[in-house]
Amino acid sequence: MPDPASTGAPPGSGRPPPAAAPDLLSSLAPLLADWLPGRRWFAGHGRLITGFTLLSATELLPCTAAGGPPGLLHLLVRVEQATARAAGAPPGDCYQLLLGVGREAPPRLAPALIGRPAGGPLRGHAVHDALLDGHLCGLLLERLRLPGRIGGLDFHREAGTEIPPRLPSRPLGAEQSHTSLVYGEALILKVFRQVTPGLNPDLELSRALAGAGCPRVPAPVAWFEARAREPGAEPTTLGVLQPYLPGSADGWQLARAALSGRADFTAPARSLGRATAEVHTALARALPTAALRRPQLESIAAGMRARLETTARAVPGLRPYRAGLRAAFDALAAAGRAGGSWAAQRIHGDLHLGQTLRPARGPGRWSLIDFEGEPARPLAERRRPQPAVRDVAAMLRSFDYAARSGPSGGDTWSLEWARRTREAYCRGYAEGGGLDPGAAPELMRAYETDKAVYEVLYEARHRPDWLPVPMAAVQRLADGG
Repeated sequence: MPDPASTGAPPGSGRPPPAAAPDLLSSLAPLLADWLPGRRWFAGHGRLITGFTLLSATELLPCTAAGGPPGLLHLLVRVEQATARAAGAPPGDCYQLLLGVGREAPPRLAPALIGRPAGGPLRGHAVHDALLDGHLCGLLLERLRLPGRIGGLDFHREAGTEIPPRLPSRPLGAEQSHTSLVYGEALILKVFRQVTPGLNPDLELSRALAGAGCPRVPAPVAWFEARAREPGAEPTTLGVLQPYLPGSADGWQLARAALSGRADFTAPARSLGRATAEVHTALARALPTAALRRPQLESIAAGMRARLETTARAVPGLRPYRAGLRAAFDALAAAGRAGGSWAAQRIHGDLHLGQTLRPARGPGRWSLIDFEGEPARPLAERRRPQPAVRDVAAMLRSFDYAARSGPSGGDTWSLEWARRTREAYCRGYAEGGGLDPGAAPELMRAYETDKAVYEVLYEARHRPDWLPVPMAAVQRLADGG
């Protein structure tokens, strides 16, 4: 049941506030069942929703005050779906929902409307996505500006930082596993939509890098979280506020612009390699590291083989290349049996050109963003020390993606562009203090192959028109390239 202390019960009303009403979720369930599958950040596309469980409910602003402004209701809801799950896995995915509640939804919020409950404590009210409501987003920033506790939620602000009041807000770009809100072109709040109990690496790593004095990552200003439901457990990270970098373009935009203009990109790539190495070096100083020897390397290789077989079952076009791809994983295991070892540390975990920022004009320094890792992977796996070259291999795949999906469509010039750009990135990485990727060929080939296999499955499921891009890499890697 929700914590009653999380609600602002009207004194003397004689009835529980909406967040504590036992029929709150049942009244919202039909609306959510229709609305959630249309959200890009919803992870359960194509699977039937079979039920909901309310994990917490908090009124950040009273929701049923007569004649008052729209209220703000915070929910953590587990969505159960018809699908096989591994033994011990949670019965469904957990989502953070911020709902605006008012008697009427103004026309400007029509795209945000979720619906009107037919019963329950919100009957007769319009419910909308509060993250598309500038007024309610301003209230969320105010909670971060004046940190404290409300119900099961805790709001924190980094010591020595300031948040100006009454900054206008706007949502930023396309949603993925989160929604980003820009405040006054000065701050950006990432609100996680799908959440997992525990400390999100995006907060953990960016704070660690700030503590290590690394300027390549915007330092957190504030964050909010849900308190743990069990003693000794970590709170659940719900959102992170950081400085916004106006006038910056992401690496994907810059690379595509260079390809479109048939321009060289080796200097920016080399600089990005140095930036990546600086971030890895700072993470290795700030957080525990480990050594990967035979048992760990054999386990990593086995996981890669398993992902290959799973993908080959789902994508028939991959099957002719299985033996060649498997050879990369076998070589990694063999290196471990021969006594090879490599360092493991905390890494970005989902590095690609879209996770980098650079001023669109001028020499500007590269920044790395979005350290949450691949949201589809378990949180414990994302927080595990891994070889730094996994990030390097992922970035090399991103350069290849840019070249093959650009306006030239992977012609001879663009493929040569990709080769030179990849080499420049690796050269910059070694110059920046990272392990020379050429000194770990078994590790590099295994991780680049594993990333290409992941891309094949992703594109087959979500963007079939893009499938030729990773398949071209599969053919090269299967031949030992």
